[in-house]
Amino acid sequence: MTRSPRKWVVIIPVLIGVAALMFLKRGQQPPVQEEARERARLVRVIPAPEMDVIPRARGFGNVVPAHTWEGVARVKGEIIEKHPELEKGAILPAGTLLLRIDPADYELAIAEAEASLAATRAQLQELERKIANTRSSLAIEQEKLALARKELERKRRLAGKGGVSRSDLETQERTLLAQKQSVQAQQNTLNLFPSQRALLQAQLQREQTKLDSARRNLEHTRIVLPFTGRIAAVNVERYQYVREGKVMVAADTLETAEVEAQIPLQEMSYLIRSDKVIESLRGTARQPDLPLQAAVRLREGDLDVRWKARFSRLSDTLDPKTRTVGVIVTVDDPYGNVRPGVRPPLLKGMFVEVDLSSEPMRKRLVVPRLSLHGDRLYLVDGDGRLQIRRVKRGLVQPDFVVIDEGLKAGEQVVVSDLVPAVEGMLLETTEDRDLLQRLRRAVGGDGTDR
Repeated sequence: MTRSPRKWVVIIPVLIGVAALMFLKRGQQPPVQEEARERARLVRVIPAPEMDVIPRARGFGNVVPAHTWEGVARVKGEIIEKHPELEKGAILPAGTLLLRIDPADYELAIAEAEASLAATRAQLQELERKIANTRSSLAIEQEKLALARKELERKRRLAGKGGVSRSDLETQERTLLAQKQSVQAQQNTLNLFPSQRALLQAQLQREQTKLDSARRNLEHTRIVLPFTGRIAAVNVERYQYVREGKVMVAADTLETAEVEAQIPLQEMSYLIRSDKVIESLRGTARQPDLPLQAAVRLREGDLDVRWKARFSRLSDTLDPKTRTVGVIVTVDDPYGNVRPGVRPPLLKGMFVEVDLSSEPMRKRLVVPRLSLHGDRLYLVDGDGRLQIRRVKRGLVQPDFVVIDEGLKAGEQVVVSDLVPAVEGMLLETTEDRDLLQRLRRAVGGDGTDR
């Protein structure tokens, strides 16, 4: 009887708990099922602009003077004079006497040549006098011959009448023959004068040539700077003996400088696609005059200096390893507008950047280079979803790419780094106006959509 109450003590609380649980389940509402919503990804976009694109190419090279000059010794001798400022790096004006070689030997050579020339001229004058005298003598002898002929005719007439003996007639005939011989001798002498004159004239020309050569050698004893320039090398000193052919001094011009920059062939190909460039390359063997604009830029530490340049010519070779072509540009007045610490002169040996640009490409679609993924663009369609489209690219520049096919003006181009990019995914867009402005500046157009 003692066990039965204990059993009910355990069973009754269990039954009460089960009954409470059933009551709670009966009054509970069924769970509400909500439809799953797609979350949109936030991306930056720009409308595809249509602008006039200026093709550009960039290369690097070293500055060299457009013209260099070497003072080569054309005569031998001792250096007796040297300009006090003739040192490497000095800037000297045009016409400066840099060096002088001892002129004594060449002054003596001039004196000797002048004396020989004077002697030959005297001989030629003497010959002319002889010619005049001989002609006068010939005229006299010819008159005497005429008289002898008349006398012979007179005696022949008298001999026919018996007035003159035969011996007198023969004597007159011998006199006539002697006179003829005298005339012929004068004529022979006169005939020799032209050859003698020609010989003396040739000798006179030879002596004049010697004099000109001696005077030229005397001029070569003076080494004069032909243009305003910076001295690049000095290889002689005063009292030093030099021989012909020795390079005594070298100088670089300050008027113009050149830079040969290596431009990638692909970039260069876009610069020469305009009609003006094609016309300049057609049917000519000379160096083409390409309508290209150029600038030289120096970036060194805090310095960022630009010089206006002009396209000069193409180099003679193509580098097959780097696939680059040499382009030579010229900078006028590389030492102009110098400001210490702000704008240095364009010195020989500087490593600089060369920017080239060509005629604008009209109404081209451009996108930032970072927005192109291989040959595909990420676009936002009219439903706000991602569209991955294959496009054909054209001109490729460091900051932008020209799209030739597969894109329309105004379409929304995704410029965010979208990872992962799933075709058809929902996007929330915000226009990146700053990137669009930077794109317009990089393209080089007028900054307005076309």
